[in-house]
Amino acid sequence: MMTSLFDQFASPTLLGIPLIFVAVLTPWTLFPTPSLRWLSNRLITVQMWLTGRFTNQILITLRPHGHKWALLLASLMLYLITMNVLGLLPYTFTPTTQLSMNMALATPLWLATVIIGMKNQPTISLAHLLPEGTPIPLIPALIIIETISLFIRPLALGVRLTANLTAGHLLIQLIATAIYVLLPMMPTVAMLTATVFFLLTLLEIAVALIQAYVFVLLLSLYLQENI
Repeated sequence: MMTSLFDQFASPTLLGIPLIFVAVLTPWTLFPTPSLRWLSNRLITVQMWLTGRFTNQILITLRPHGHKWALLLASLMLYLITMNVLGLLPYTFTPTTQLSMNMALATPLWLATVIIGMKNQPTISLAHLLPEGTPIPLIPALIIIETISLFIRPLALGVRLTANLTAGHLLIQLIATAIYVLLPMMPTVAMLTATVFFLLTLLEIAVALIQAYVFVLLLSLYLQENI
C-alpha cells in the first residue's frame, strides 16, 4: 500500500527514458506568444492582465534597482503556478514535488542575490551576520548561527514547496481511495466523502497558487536585502 501510495511521485518513463523533461517543458507551451495584431483574444488578454498583476505584487517589495528582476521573477511564478496546477489533473506528474527540482530552482537564484549583495554592498551584507549591539561573548556564536541561517535559505525554499505539494497530493489520493472503497458498501458516506474531496481539491488549487507566490516572494525579499 505504501509503495503504491508514493508511486505518483516517481518520474514516469517510456522505454526507459524519463518523461520528466516533458512535464517540465509542457507549461511553456501554454504561455501567450507575442502577436502582431493590435487586439488579442479574451484568453490572451486575461493572461496578460494576470501577468501584470503578478508583476505588480512582486515589485511592491523591491526598490527600483531590483525592477530589472521583474521579468525573471514573474516568469518563474507563472511557471510554478502552471506546473503546480497541471499536477492536480489526473494521470499527470508534478515536477515540483521533487526536492531536487525545487532546489535546482532555488539555489542559483538565492546564490545570485548573495553575490549581488557582496558585490554592491559588501559591508552591509556582512553586517547582517552580526546584529548591532550584540554582547562580545556572543559574537562567535551569533556569526555561526546567522551563517547557517543564510545557507539554509535555499533548502527552506525547496522543502517548503515540496512538502506542501506532496502532502496535498497524498491527501487527495487517500480520500479518492476511500471514496472508491466506500461507494459499493456505504453510498451515503461515500457521497459525503466526495464532498470533502471536492473541497480539498479547491484547497489544493489555492495551495498551488499560494506556494508559487510565496516561493517568488521570499526570493524577492532576499533580493531586497542585497540591493
